Amino acid sequence: MKKYLVEFIGTFFLVFTIGSTVIAPGAGAMAPLAIGASLMVMIFAGGHISGGHFNPAVSLAVWIRGKLPTADLLPYWVAQVLGAVVAAFAVAFFKETSPAPGQFVGGVPAALLAEFLFTYALAWVVLNTGTAKGTAGNSFYGLAIGMTVMTGAYAVGGISGGAFNPAVATGISVMGLQPWSNLWVFLVANFAGGAFAALTYKFVNGQE
Repeated sequence: MKKYLVEFIGTFFLVFTIGSTVIAPGAGAMAPLAIGASLMVMIFAGGHISGGHFNPAVSLAVWIRGKLPTADLLPYWVAQVLGAVVAAFAVAFFKETSPAPGQFVGGVPAALLAEFLFTYALAWVVLNTGTAKGTAGNSFYGLAIGMTVMTGAYAVGGISGGAFNPAVATGISVMGLQPWSNLWVFLVANFAGGAFAALTYKFVNGQE
């Protein structure tokens, strides 16, 4: 079950980034960079648990190679397809909303979801690359963490401002990049995303 959850999470963020950066208004010529980065950071985060496939064809190849048990092949495929479908619905939610003058693109619900999702992704990557026994002593955690923020900025920065961090949210409010009336959105979504990522991590990895 834990491996399947990791495959769901990784595939979700890969497909979500693809939809968010390719469908206008997206990241333009930078979309491939964001997409590649999303795959990279999810492999860094989940590779030690599930192998980091996030692709049914890759799972098939690994199974043929003899490195994926037969009992896991179908559940991997189901988790990956479900992750992709849920991501598609999330993208549709963002892309079908229109900006209101002086407010978040798509309104407060879209901003809350955008900040929650990528704060979750950021905390998930930090916990799995910076604190997990399976990745102890690695030299890539800084790259993984930084690239997660970059991916989020490309994917949803135009919707919420792309803070993913209560301290950053405070700073951009002081600088006037966001009105103070929006600060609560960042605080709620960022703390919720971090907390939910920690609960997911503890479920997948145990107490260690």
